[in-house]
Formats: sequence, C-alpha cells, structure tokens
Amino acid sequence: MSDENQPQTRALGPAATAEAPMDSPAPRAPRGPGAARPASGPAPWLLRLVAVGLVLTALNLRPAITSLGSLLEEVRDGLHMSGSVAGVLTSVPPLCFAVFGIMAPRLARRFGPGAVVCAGMIAITAGLVIRPLVGGTAGFLAASALALMGIAVSNVLMPVIVKHWFPDRVGSMTGLYSMALALGTSLAAAVTVPMTSALGGSWRLGLGVWAVLAAAAILPWLPVVRDRRGPSARPAGHGQDAPALRITRSRTAWALACFFGLQATAAYITMGWMPQIFRDAGVSAGTAGVLLAVTMAMGVPLAFVIPRVASRMRNQGPIVLFLGSCGLVGYAGLYLAPAGGAWAWALLLGISNCSFPLALTMIGMRSRTGAGVVRLSAFAQSVGYLISIPGPLLIGVLYQHTGGWEVPIALMAGLMVPQMAVGVLAGRARTIEDEC
Repeated sequence: MSDENQPQTRALGPAATAEAPMDSPAPRAPRGPGAARPASGPAPWLLRLVAVGLVLTALNLRPAITSLGSLLEEVRDGLHMSGSVAGVLTSVPPLCFAVFGIMAPRLARRFGPGAVVCAGMIAITAGLVIRPLVGGTAGFLAASALALMGIAVSNVLMPVIVKHWFPDRVGSMTGLYSMALALGTSLAAAVTVPMTSALGGSWRLGLGVWAVLAAAAILPWLPVVRDRRGPSARPAGHGQDAPALRITRSRTAWALACFFGLQATAAYITMGWMPQIFRDAGVSAGTAGVLLAVTMAMGVPLAFVIPRVASRMRNQGPIVLFLGSCGLVGYAGLYLAPAGGAWAWALLLGISNCSFPLALTMIGMRSRTGAGVVRLSAFAQSVGYLISIPGPLLIGVLYQHTGGWEVPIALMAGLMVPQMAVGVLAGRARTIEDEC
C-alpha cells in the first residue's frame, strides 16, 4: 500500500486490523500434478476497465454543478428565474447528496456497486441532456435533481469499488480518483464559458455538451456489470459486529457533523455564486469561470497534504483555524475589492475549501473501530449535508432583496466563525466510544 493511504490506516487503528482479512490476498494453492487449481481473480482487462471507469466517473462528479455556476446569469435570464429560485437551484446538490447518498449502500448490497455506479452515470447523462431542453424552471430543477442523484450514489460508492477491486492499491487508486474529481471540477469551471462562446453563445449547448463526457463514462461499466466474477459487492464494514453506540450522545459526533455541514455550505456557495460575484464586480464571464477553476484546483495538491499532516497531530484544531483564517481573509477581500484582488481571493478561498479532506480525516480518527468509523461517517455526512442546504438558498434571497453582495458576503464570513469553533471541538483527541 502506498504512502498516501498510510495516515488513514494509522488513524483507524484497530479498524484497519479488523478489515485486513478482507483485503488480504488469498493464499496460493500448492503446485503439482494433483494440486487444485487456484481460483482465478478478475481478468487483467477487466481491472483496466474498472480503472478507466473510476477515472471517467470521477471526472463527472462535479461538472453538472460547476458548469451551471459559470452560466448561472444566462440560465436565470433564459428561464426568467428569480434570485430566490436560483438560490434553490444552488441548494439542490447538498439536498440530493443527503437524500440519495443514504440509499447507495442498500442499492449496492442488492445490485452490486458497479451496477449502481453505471446506473448513476446513466442518470447523470439523462439529466444533462434533458435540462437544456426544458423550457421552464420546474423542469430544469427536476432534470438537475436527476443528474445529482446519479452523482450522489456514485460519490458514495467509489471508495467501495476501489477497496474491492484494488485492495493492494487503495492509496494509488484513491489518489487517481481524487485527482480526476478535482480535475473535472476545475475543468468544467474553466472551459464552460469559452466553450459556450465557441458553440454560438447558447447556454443550453454550453450545459448540454457535458452529457458527452458522462455518456463516455457509462461504457467501461457495461462489461463490469455483466461480469459476475468480480469481488464481493458488500460495502466496507458490512457484516462486522457494530458496537452498541448511541452516536447522538457524542459531542464529538455532533461537532463533526456541524463542521462537515458548514464546510459543505461554504463549498456549495462558492461553486454556485462565486462566478456571479466576480462578474457583478466587472470581471468577464470567462475570467470568472477560470477563477472558480483556480479555487477548485487548490484541492488537488492539498487533498494529499492535509490528511498526512492531520493524521500526525493529536489535535487538528490548528489546521481548522488556519483554513478558517484563509476563508475570512478571502471573504474580506471579496467584500472590499472583489475585482482588484480577484486571483488572491480565489486562492485563499480554495485553501479554505480544503476543509473537506480534513473532515474526512477526522472522521477516521474519532473512532477506535471500523464499525464506529462507518457509523460516524454516515451520521456526520448525512446531518452535515442537511445542514448545508439552507446556505446557498439564503445567499440567493439576500442577493435579490439587497441588490448587492455586501450582505451575502458578510453572511459567508459570519458562517466561517462557527465552522472554526466546531472544527476545533471536533479536532480534539477523543473518540465517540469514550463519549457514548
């Protein structure tokens, strides 16, 4: 296993030991004339297809969101959408992630994770094809929800597929998947506007063209779905004896859930509204998209660095404070001089948004058992995404009723303060078993 996965293993402690037999290679059968033939694993061509499928799937887990953020003004004008309704639109991603993500483990147990991810890619393709064709706001929201449903289930199941198909390369494959996800996020933000201009200026074509990439991601999964010799489809942690924990009694669990929710709020506000903030300040649409791409691209290197550093610290509070401080400075810059220091504010907000890998790292460190980590992860992410839903909507309402960005930006900065507070509480060297 590569180095990038070692901090997580250390953080889980007993969990890693408990799950080791699942990932251990099967013992080799004795060789000889009368020896039994060893059971064959997945064919090499099938493993290569799964790897291609992972990369293509990861590339499609954010363009439906960031491409819309780059063209939000054109979509609002084309559909005669109010600022409040646009705020609803930017709140749809976390709502879908909270609702449909919960369904993913059950669907995977019944149909297998490969089949569910394949269905997720079909849903993304259908949603991206349908939403530019509809003529009303309701249809646009429904098509967006369809695409986001596919993103939600695929997002949850990607680590499961990595674990089962590549048990000896978890670190490298996770790194490959993470880089592809960040690349897809920043690529959609950077090229959507110039690509729309090249296609004649129609926002419908500019959004719909991303369906081509999603359709390409379906193809590698078709042979995987048909092949029945792949690894077990059960999610990680299934079948383990879960400790009798009342996780709602853990202050650390609630702190993690709130931290996850507030950092998700900041991320979705950034993806949905930051290009509009820059455009209203006089920055061109193309440059605003590139600025969002820069913000998203900061997650590529920092997603590797932050977990490594965090796993070597007993208390992750200092990292929380550093990331939060970058966010506060970035928001102050957006408030005082949005166009003058646009590149600096984009970089600072990109650093601040890397609270996501920190939250995942702390989830792994706040339980002593594998079953506890699974339960804590489900609780923190489900509650967190629910917490994040009102934020983008409220930003849209404030923007519409105040006619400017001063009050919305002040709210963004204000939300960073409780994020830092609960993050410091979640970063303390405690486990949920101690508190439950």
